[in-house]
Amino acid sequence: MSLQTILDAFVQPEDATAADAIAGVAEELEVFDDWMDRYQYIIELGRKLPPFPPEWANDSHRVPGCQSQVWMEATNRDGRLFFAGASDAAIVSGLVSLLLRVYSGRTPAEIGATDPVFLRDLGLLEALSTNRGNGIAAMARKVREVAANA
Repeated sequence: MSLQTILDAFVQPEDATAADAIAGVAEELEVFDDWMDRYQYIIELGRKLPPFPPEWANDSHRVPGCQSQVWMEATNRDGRLFFAGASDAAIVSGLVSLLLRVYSGRTPAEIGATDPVFLRDLGLLEALSTNRGNGIAAMARKVREVAANA
């Protein structure tokens, strides 16, 4: 696996802060009148994730607690944590994309200070099946564990 492939896998922040990313996601979701349109939008976000190296789609990168298979990797660059992620399910890939938009490229302190309660505030947890809601909570826990250990 080339260094460029590895570097390209990590999500680069679009927004200046995690709070800005959450506000941006909220604005984007508000455009849609119903959850079917929001689901389609979330699926599209997942399709835009950077390519996840196939070598990382293994048990050591798997996020426990997700019904679908979800893999994540993190790297610390200059005091900021960057995350790569993927799933074998389209809607879950979109949820990975949303989480990484908020958390990737942030300092461990900012990640720790950004409570994943925003997932409930945006209505995502209520709109998802219980298993998917538990899965996105598991992904958020994983990101915050990485930050706590950085």
